[in-house]
Amino acid sequence: MFSVKVLKANGETKFVGRGEEEVYLVATSKYEEGDQIILEYSGEPRYFVFQADDAMGPALIFVKGIVQVKVPFGEARRGYSPKAFGGSCHYIYARFASREEIEAYRNQALNVYDCHENVNSYPHASANVETRNEAVFAARNAIDGVKANSSHGEWPYASWGINRDPKACLKIDFGNAIETDKIVVYLRADFPHDNWWKQMTFAFSDGSVVTGDLEKLATGQTISFEKRTVTWVEVKELIKAEDESPFPALTQIEVYGRAAEKGGSAR
Repeated sequence: MFSVKVLKANGETKFVGRGEEEVYLVATSKYEEGDQIILEYSGEPRYFVFQADDAMGPALIFVKGIVQVKVPFGEARRGYSPKAFGGSCHYIYARFASREEIEAYRNQALNVYDCHENVNSYPHASANVETRNEAVFAARNAIDGVKANSSHGEWPYASWGINRDPKACLKIDFGNAIETDKIVVYLRADFPHDNWWKQMTFAFSDGSVVTGDLEKLATGQTISFEKRTVTWVEVKELIKAEDESPFPALTQIEVYGRAAEKGGSAR
């Protein structure tokens, strides 16, 4: 048994739905500041398909505890579609992931519901620096699946911004062991405002390191390598091109592979 809920800022339950293997919830009021959407699960870690907002769609996530999605207000909303979390009727859904979904070769870094506060669902992105701590430059933007990269500063042109810090580092934690052999990078390409990285390093949890050479391109750039089993990857040692602009940024990173530990499956 697990549940999906909408909670008020004081913890009071506004709406709740419960199920054995899948559950949906229709929340019939506008969100208020402080509201949270909750996936409450206390079993062994496993993969779920979870949709916290119908405008953002479902995510395949690895869950280790209670998942909390804080409804964004104010400046935090700038990192999301204006349709997300809007209106007075919301369809929320969760189910155990199927074996076929878990074992598929796919982008293991994708999570549209990642956020700073996320501690129990994966993948999760974090960074040692984000430009001015603004939502449109947060680490989560690099794994939200949105690849628009010809501008900056507002959705859908959100990116991971490094505040011109040469020691900037982005970490993606998968929560579970995965086998990976390919990374695809989408640089932010708002040229000539933007600069670009001609090289970046990928350091993996198994101690291995891969260096990727990049070009001044708006399209995805693929770095392939021998398959390895890892639980996280860090993007670091970002080598900026010799260009006049001081503003390189990352729009999206995709890490392709399969789950190495299958996790629970209801089907």
